[in-house]
Amino acid sequence: MANEATNGAKTQEPPQIKALAQYIKDLSFENPNSPRSLQQQPTQPAINIQVNVNAKQLGPNDFEVELKLEGGAGEGANVLFNFELSYCGVFQLVGIPEEQKHPVVMIECPRLLFPFARQIVADCVSNGGFPPFLLNPIDFGVLYQQRMQQEAQGAPPIVS
Repeated sequence: MANEATNGAKTQEPPQIKALAQYIKDLSFENPNSPRSLQQQPTQPAINIQVNVNAKQLGPNDFEVELKLEGGAGEGANVLFNFELSYCGVFQLVGIPEEQKHPVVMIECPRLLFPFARQIVADCVSNGGFPPFLLNPIDFGVLYQQRMQQEAQGAPPIVS
């Protein structure tokens, strides 16, 4: 409906990110050395975490964003646990200029997904017999900048 104050011209909607869906696409938890791994460990195990963000355009303003978290505790024969989570969301961008869509999809959308993915990992690790494993907050802006530098050096694009 047109606003009379603009002489019949359509008013532009304010910028919005609409989360249309969120879901686990893939989840794996391994406790390969149980029940031995559930005993008190003499030293703090090495913790490793890898974070990756990918996106696929589904329509002019719709994007599937994948937040992939991989990690574990321990190394080699002393692995306590490993996990892999691919947590996705479908987002619709409204009122966001074309030149700003890419950073919004790669920074703001994973920022919205992260608390849910963090909870899933904590629950899996806890259900595996270990204390909850709480991931520290992630600066997706820094990850985006690193990825853009990699692309400039010949890495494949992040939005297909």
